[in-house]
Amino acid sequence: MREQVLERLPELAQDDFLVGMVAQHELQHVETMTQTLALAGEAGTDALPQVEAGGDVLVPGGPFTLGSDEPWAYDNERPAHVVDLPAFRIDRGLVTNAEYAQFAPPPGPGRDDEPVQHLSFPEAEAYARWAGKRLPTEPEWEKAAKLLGDELEHARGAVWQWTSSIFDAYPGFRAFPYAEYSEVFFGREYRVLRGGSWVTDPLVARPTFRNWDLPERRQIFSGIRCASDA
Repeated sequence: MREQVLERLPELAQDDFLVGMVAQHELQHVETMTQTLALAGEAGTDALPQVEAGGDVLVPGGPFTLGSDEPWAYDNERPAHVVDLPAFRIDRGLVTNAEYAQFAPPPGPGRDDEPVQHLSFPEAEAYARWAGKRLPTEPEWEKAAKLLGDELEHARGAVWQWTSSIFDAYPGFRAFPYAEYSEVFFGREYRVLRGGSWVTDPLVARPTFRNWDLPERRQIFSGIRCASDA
């Protein structure tokens, strides 16, 4: 199948979105297969980085552009639109195994200084509440990632980060290229994760990419970045 697709690339390249969607889907399936290997105990976590950053940073209030109109953006990232947020604070670093262990046993083995992973949404939310903080909303996470850049350590490349937001359509949403890609998942069942894990390809782990899953899921490489009101 790959050979046939490669043969057709010159023709497919006339449709940038189609080429991008095929490439991104293959990369996303690599992560899904790695999750399966991890469940079988056959995927190492040596790629997980050390968490060094401490404290939090203030994100000023005001408008910013949420979403993307880039050619390869999925329909659920579109359309880009202005959102006005009050000021908030967000942690510079991810929650580590050692920090989570003060609240509850981490779901899996790992170094004390690496991000805790394989957390469900209720577990992430409960930890944030115990720490006197909360999970960021999806717009808060994206604004912080776009404005602060390197001030957010491991915004991608470590673990997916749960947000408090449900997965729903942006104003002006249009299903593309087919309704079943995103639209059937909209509603109160799914929660949004942002960032990207140690398996996620940088092409997928862009600031506007919206990952989503059922809140009880733990097989995903999911962790925590806390936020709080300013």
